Amino acid sequence: MVSQKVVVKNATGLHLRPAGVLCKEAIQFKSLITFSFRDTTANAKSVLSVLGACVKQNDEITLCCEGEDEQEALKHLVEAIETGLGDKLTEA
Repeated sequence: MVSQKVVVKNATGLHLRPAGVLCKEAIQFKSLITFSFRDTTANAKSVLSVLGACVKQNDEITLCCEGEDEQEALKHLVEAIETGLGDKLTEA
């Protein structure tokens, strides 16, 4: 299992569109992919689970990948989150 903390930078957090993008990206991998936020652990391959975590702009999540392609999955998803999941990024 590998994990990494990442800050959700897009302006609206993980609302429906970026949650869908995250799930679409996660589904490409065979590994179990989850993330932790506060007291919640969400399945990154489930839009409802991602939405249920209520992640907002600038919240830090811990992304966890476990399986045969875990390293590749973690690298790809961290990059996707850091670039805004198709949404506008916050101003630095």
